[in-house]
Amino acid sequence: MSVAFAKFFAVKDLRKRLFFTLLVVFIARIGANIPIPGVDPLPLRNFFADRSAAANGGGLVGLYNMFTGGAFLKGAVFGLGIMPYISASIIMQLLGAAMPSLARLQQEGDSGRQRIAQYTRYLTLAVCLVQGLLLAAALARYPCKLFPGFDVGEHGSIVIASSGLFFAIAPVFLTAGTMILVWLGDQISRSGIGSGISVLIVVGILSSMPRSFCQVFGILRGSGGGSSTTVGLRVAIFMMMVVLLLAVILSMVAVTQGQRKIPVQYAKRMVGNRLYSGGGAFLPLKVNYSGVMPIIFANALLLFPQQIFAYLCAATGVKFFQSVAFHLSQGSAVYYGLYGLLIFAFSYLWVSLMFHPTQVADELKKNGGYVPSIRPGAPTAQFLDFIMTRLTFAGAIFLMLTALMPDFLYFSFHVPYGVAILFGGTGTLITVGVLLEMMRQIEAYLVQKNYDVFLKKGSRAPRGLSVLDGAGKRDSRFLVVAVAAALAVGTLAALFRVLWRLWR
Repeated sequence: MSVAFAKFFAVKDLRKRLFFTLLVVFIARIGANIPIPGVDPLPLRNFFADRSAAANGGGLVGLYNMFTGGAFLKGAVFGLGIMPYISASIIMQLLGAAMPSLARLQQEGDSGRQRIAQYTRYLTLAVCLVQGLLLAAALARYPCKLFPGFDVGEHGSIVIASSGLFFAIAPVFLTAGTMILVWLGDQISRSGIGSGISVLIVVGILSSMPRSFCQVFGILRGSGGGSSTTVGLRVAIFMMMVVLLLAVILSMVAVTQGQRKIPVQYAKRMVGNRLYSGGGAFLPLKVNYSGVMPIIFANALLLFPQQIFAYLCAATGVKFFQSVAFHLSQGSAVYYGLYGLLIFAFSYLWVSLMFHPTQVADELKKNGGYVPSIRPGAPTAQFLDFIMTRLTFAGAIFLMLTALMPDFLYFSFHVPYGVAILFGGTGTLITVGVLLEMMRQIEAYLVQKNYDVFLKKGSRAPRGLSVLDGAGKRDSRFLVVAVAAALAVGTLAALFRVLWRLWR
């Protein structure tokens, strides 16, 4: 492991990419803490200091704030974060499945992808302007609706500028902040390490982890007592949390990397004057093909009816609306039942929109490929659809358990929500996936630089071959060992610090 990281820093170009990525991340974090002109962040800071951790992390506002790294609740220039670009990308993907003209653009290679990227940026600009206007109106006139429980008389006014001036400058600053983040993400993708947009999202998610670790240490310090039994019990709880965290992260790594490899055989074919020999390959089908999108869609879809019925109850005073709003809020059995069903439904919907077995089967047939014991054409498409349906079922169960784990720990064991989100949820799943992708890129770059013995202690792989062999068998031990080793080192250091404080 030490040899691998030494080789990582020994490559000058790779080292420059790492430092460049850190510099861009530093710039992004600065923008996440600069308030918009006319906004006083102190009332919001005092308001959320009095609120529970669940209020900070729950709901669509909490999810949005997590993706922006806390910039949304600070009224910062980067308050919209990268989410408008993500929304525009999702809209373009859905339109590509519904509009034949966009579908043809997606199949035109680099030129088509560049045009789609340009359209996505234009759509991002429109989404930013709309969201910027809505956020400015909410901060200036309806802060109690954006942040339930906020009282202007108690906490103070968030907007200290005149309404007209604020409505003129706030959307411009917010739109400019998002477009700067999109540009910074492109710079990371071009000159840094990893996918720039994903890296910025993960940095925003990780920015809240120091607060969560402080809450963990607060739990360990506990209250009262100080007897040996109490200390031993707290240490045992801490060790159980560490074991659970390791299990959750390793399961996320396994499912994120999990693939069903469909064997494909290619026949010999003549193209022009050249004869291409046949061979074997694999068609990888991911277990979690839809990623975290079903969780985000389900969360957003459940939040809006709950708010609508809450507003109807406040306007009419009808208790029926209050009862419906209560059952659609977090902590209710109805909420979690609907949440799980929506995650299942959106998982299958996303796969049906993004994965086309008929198109894959036609491409295989055109290239002379076939699945052994399956006839080309329609039978291959039916076989792929059957396999993908079963994989999606397993992936949907995994997403449902991941999404419900934080609330289960919070409501069942009264674990602070800031600590509970470490054991699952959207943020942890995104973080694990992006870090795995960055590790794959670093590994591929090292292999390209002739470090073909990367993490192969005592053995030597043939030059020109990566850790992936020709049959597609991936040695994923490095991914598991790297995550486990990093967590083990941090856990041992934290445990030593906690035990030292408790002993003193």
